[in-house]
Amino acid sequence: MEPIRVLQVVTIMNRGGLETMLMNYYREIDRSKIQFDFMVNRPERGDYDDEIESMGGRIYRMPPIRPGSYNRYFTLLDKFFEQHNEYKVVHAHINENSAFVLRSANKAGVPCRVSHSHLAGLPLDIKYPFRLYARLHLNKNANHFFACSNEAGEWLFGKEFAKKQDIRIFKNAINCNQFKFNQDIRKKVRKELNIEDKFVIGHVGRFNPQKNHSFLLDIFYEVYKKNNNAILLLVGQGDLVNEIKRKVEKLNLNHAVIFLGMRTDIADLMQSMDLFLFPSLYEGLGVVLIEAQASGIKCITSTGTPREADVTDSVEFLSLDLSAEEWAKQILETNSNRNLDIQRIKDRGYDVESNIEWLGNFYLEQTGIKEGVLV
Repeated sequence: MEPIRVLQVVTIMNRGGLETMLMNYYREIDRSKIQFDFMVNRPERGDYDDEIESMGGRIYRMPPIRPGSYNRYFTLLDKFFEQHNEYKVVHAHINENSAFVLRSANKAGVPCRVSHSHLAGLPLDIKYPFRLYARLHLNKNANHFFACSNEAGEWLFGKEFAKKQDIRIFKNAINCNQFKFNQDIRKKVRKELNIEDKFVIGHVGRFNPQKNHSFLLDIFYEVYKKNNNAILLLVGQGDLVNEIKRKVEKLNLNHAVIFLGMRTDIADLMQSMDLFLFPSLYEGLGVVLIEAQASGIKCITSTGTPREADVTDSVEFLSLDLSAEEWAKQILETNSNRNLDIQRIKDRGYDVESNIEWLGNFYLEQTGIKEGVLV
């Protein structure tokens, strides 16, 4: 018997939070019964494309979603679902823009149409009116509603809708054992980076406005003025990376800030950190905070992050209205001893093994199969 094929809809399969979560599930699910395919909205290949294809996944490329080309995009979507009637489940992860792909899926008679919220805010930029337009069409074209946190669900689907509709809070799960603290790995990574005797502050995230790297540097600058043994590790890539590098030079912090780019060894890098700093403007959850806690690291994040992200009582939430000096003061007063309570993360449902059976059964049931899926 051929496996059922589930279409996952994303922007591009790079190493972001939701993409990494999807890969965590994809690696663990019983692929003899369920196979993931991906519709991406970028022409270039993503970081995970090779792995997806090696596991039997298909990747379909659509153009970027731009207001000026909506009609062309809608036509391409309609044509896709006319040609691919094998999909009984479409799981869309592109927030309000999920409305468009689910509209076409609905027209084509796809029985299971999942809208999955991964954010709890958006910038007030030129695209904002178009995002509101998309959101107006979302709830009527989806028939299953997932969110990574309560705040993310209320933000995308609306508070009144969330009161009436069953929204599944589906955890951004990780492979907890992969992040479990290992002293030998810590020593090895710190030696490789030449930071053996340093106070290491870490951050993992795309260089985009949401992650607030400029303020992060302001905070680190204030920390460094009081503790010149501090080092900042920045992991990720993005459109703003050169702008942030110029700010590092302007602040004369070149010797104290290490740009590591896109990495595949996040779990090992987290072993080397003493504190995780995450002053995002907004987050759906912040899966890297779960990873950091699995490594035992104390975390300081903004109140733009849902409280649900604190699963080990190791996360401090600070307002972005506070000054960089006040953030730095909190960092310097934080006890950086590791909290090695990985079982608590598993008990709270953030380990992939806690969720994979439910997700597999959900997909199977939507296609009329009642048999359980085992990992």
